[in-house]
Amino acid sequence: MLSEMASSDERSIVLEACIASADDAVVAVENGAQRLELNVAIEVGGLTPTVGLLAQVKESVDVPVMVMVRPRTGGFRYSDSEKGLMVRDARTLVDCGADGIVFGGLSVGGLLDHCLIERLRDVCPQGELVFHRAFDLLHKPVEAVEELIGLHVDRVLTSGCAATALEGTGRISEFLRSARGRIEILPGGGICANTVGELLEKTGCTQVHGTFKVLQTDSAGWVCSGSYPVLDGNEVSAVRAVMDRCQFNAF
Repeated sequence: MLSEMASSDERSIVLEACIASADDAVVAVENGAQRLELNVAIEVGGLTPTVGLLAQVKESVDVPVMVMVRPRTGGFRYSDSEKGLMVRDARTLVDCGADGIVFGGLSVGGLLDHCLIERLRDVCPQGELVFHRAFDLLHKPVEAVEELIGLHVDRVLTSGCAATALEGTGRISEFLRSARGRIEILPGGGICANTVGELLEKTGCTQVHGTFKVLQTDSAGWVCSGSYPVLDGNEVSAVRAVMDRCQFNAF
C-alpha cells in the first residue's frame, strides 16, 4: 500500500488529485498527491463510484479518499428520489471507508439546498463534507460561504465562479478572506504546472485540486467511444514540483 512521500509538515500545500481507478490512485500518490477525490465518468463532471472501486482504492493507497456522490449528469437541482439515492449512496460509501463525501445541491433561485446538506451531514458525522463546484453557480457565493459554515461543511471546491481557477483568483481570494479559516477553500479548475504557481501567488491558498487527465485508447468500433481518461502522472509530478518550489520560496 502506498502512502504519501512526505509528511504534512514537509508539504503544507496540499495537492488533491481526481481519480477514477485504483491505478489512478497509485499513480497520483507516487507523484505527490496527498488527498484523492474518487469518482467515475469525469468526462461529464464525475458521478458516484461503486463501493467495490472504493474498496480497491483504499487497499491500494494510504491517503484520505473523498468520494463523489452525484446521481446523474446535468445540473444540481435534484428530485426527492435523487436526493434519497444520494443519501443512501453516501451512507454506504462512508460505511465502506470513504473519508469524506463530495457533493453539490442547489434549490430554486440559485440557492443552497439546506435540507440535502443536513441529510448528508447526518450520514457522514465524522468524515469530511465537501461542497463541489456547484458552488460556482450560486447567485450569492460569499453569503453561501457563511451558510456552509453554519451547516458544518468542511470544504468548498471552487474555481472562483470562473471557467478556471486562475481566472477566478480574485473571487477565490475573497472567499478565503470571508472564510477566515472556518471552512477550507479548495481551488480547482484548469490546474496544471503552467498555472498553479500563479494561482498560489495570487491567492495564498494552501491546497489545490486537479484532474490531470490524458486519454487512453481501447478501440470499441461502432459500439461506443474508444477512449477514456486516465491520470497523467507526469503532470501530477510537475504540479507537485511547482507547489514545493512555491512553498520553499515562501520561507
